[in-house]
Amino acid sequence: MPLWTKKPRKKFQPIEATGGEVDLSDPQRRCIATGQIREKEALLRFAISPEGQLVHDLGFNLPGRGIWVSCDANAVELAVKKKLFGKAAKQSVAVPEDLVKAIDQSLAQQCLSLIGLGRKGALVTVGFAKVEKALKSGKATLLIAASDGAEDGRQKLKRIAGPRPVIEIFSGAELSQALGLENAVHACLTSGALSKKILTAVSRLKQYRGQSNLNTEVSE
Repeated sequence: MPLWTKKPRKKFQPIEATGGEVDLSDPQRRCIATGQIREKEALLRFAISPEGQLVHDLGFNLPGRGIWVSCDANAVELAVKKKLFGKAAKQSVAVPEDLVKAIDQSLAQQCLSLIGLGRKGALVTVGFAKVEKALKSGKATLLIAASDGAEDGRQKLKRIAGPRPVIEIFSGAELSQALGLENAVHACLTSGALSKKILTAVSRLKQYRGQSNLNTEVSE
């Protein structure tokens, strides 16, 4: 969390984005890059710190009106190229040079952190045999497979998973770090509520990367 949210050195001035956000209860916002009006869940929110620094508001909870951009790397790149953040904020804005990449990393880390949270709460099963058993017993709500894992193993578990959603965009190294294990290749969730949170986060990451939509239906 940015330090300026805790001890601001000067009063935060709300930013009113181009297109107006008159009704703050309205669930829709206008993307400054494309001009499209979309649900907030399909957008990225940015705030401006008292020092004039552009901040990606991952949790949608930083103070101020905010600036909204479609959850798409190309839209963010366009906003940076055309200096639309400063125009929307109506002030000079310091935009991080690696903004496009940094957003991708923060969205990915959000997903992995949720998976790690499931491990800490004993809601994640790891290992081919254990995952296979959980899938066959009907306890698993979500299958996770390392993108660089053996193809035959992944396909076998996917067949057993059936209509259950499958996440396979993270490498074994990324999953291992998130789960605090060595060589984590196959995992599954046994919590429908947490599975939904993870799927929502992964869907935003895939949307940002311009990839196909993910099945987010989870059986209770």
